[in-house]
Amino acid sequence: MFNPLSGLGDLQKLQQQAKLMQEALQKETVEVEKNGVKVTVRGDQVIMSIEVDGIIENRVAEAVNEAIKKTQELAARKLIEISSQQPNA
Repeated sequence: MFNPLSGLGDLQKLQQQAKLMQEALQKETVEVEKNGVKVTVRGDQVIMSIEVDGIIENRVAEAVNEAIKKTQELAARKLIEISSQQPNA
């Protein structure tokens, strides 16, 4: 007999691994400097700072972070929409 909850343990394991990965990525940073612009980004794609010609532009970083957040929310909605359209196996 098919047990629909049989994959629950796997799901919990995946969620735990995803959480660990997110925590690890939050501790890493990447810094790129090009044409007088320096951008510092955390591994989880959060912009920590943007510096233009030696001047820190936190307003730009905040706007870009908000745009990234909105695209992530859009992607989550699309994933839910697509997965709800799939026929049940």
